[in-house]
Amino acid sequence: MQKSGKSVMAWNVFKFCTALRALGSIMIVLVLGIIGVTYYVIVVANYGPALFHGGLDSFVAFLVLVLFHSLLVMLLWSYFTTVLTDPGGVPPNWRPSIDEESGDADPLVGLGYEGTDLALNQPATFGEPANPQLRVCRKCNQCKPPRCHHCSVCGRCILKMDHHCVWVVNCVGALNYKYFLLFLFYTFLLTTLVTLSLLRLFIAFFTDGVINGTPGTLVATFVTFVLNLSFALSIMGFLVMHISLVLGNTTTIEAFEKKTNPKWRYDLGRRKNFEQVFGVDKRCWFIPAYSEEDLECMPVLRGFEYPTRPDLDELQQL
Repeated sequence: MQKSGKSVMAWNVFKFCTALRALGSIMIVLVLGIIGVTYYVIVVANYGPALFHGGLDSFVAFLVLVLFHSLLVMLLWSYFTTVLTDPGGVPPNWRPSIDEESGDADPLVGLGYEGTDLALNQPATFGEPANPQLRVCRKCNQCKPPRCHHCSVCGRCILKMDHHCVWVVNCVGALNYKYFLLFLFYTFLLTTLVTLSLLRLFIAFFTDGVINGTPGTLVATFVTFVLNLSFALSIMGFLVMHISLVLGNTTTIEAFEKKTNPKWRYDLGRRKNFEQVFGVDKRCWFIPAYSEEDLECMPVLRGFEYPTRPDLDELQQL
């Protein structure tokens, strides 16, 4: 009975992952649809015509439209960069780097991880008693770099995997985590701007205030306000959570692992933790791209090597 229960559970998980893959194009259309309705309500129905009212109304409309279009461009840029960027996969037959002098595997891939039977069957540089704790993915049947996890939806191992996001139809990993955070950031700013811009109209729905427009425009305005308010509140909590993860040099998956080990070996201090995600070049912090200097000088941005705290490494070796 237990055996059949496990097979049923595995079948259900497989069906769930298949369903998530099928959501791909639907979620992109849904995101673009929400943006399209919001654009119509803000630009076409309300603040576009207000540009020609003159006086303070024109100034406010101009300010709202400039901010709206600026944030919209950054949101779409961040969104599609997250969607189209490979989060980082493990190359076929990947092997950990070897110290030529000592002959030992890089401690970044060998220490502090659970050993597996597969690891013990690898060649000398992978699983000899000197280094029996190399991580091996049982599904991919290959070695896993540090902080790498298998995604059942993508069907492969993802470098520094955070989670699989249905909204971006992609995994969030080492190579697109910054872009995902910027997508959250600009989405929060844009939805907050839209909510504040439509607040007076929303209040007028429940008072004696006069609202110009057709019934269809009024319905679209009401729905847009509710949607943007809901997204702003939910994304605010999500954004705060991810900011705390970045400052602690942790992913969503690793946050659960840290519960059993409060001393996190990758926590190098808030500034260095932040730079491992956003880079050192401040000019690129708020755009979904890295400078060439950061890509050349920061191996951590490639997702295979992560510096650790020497004091904790020494404790783990004792």
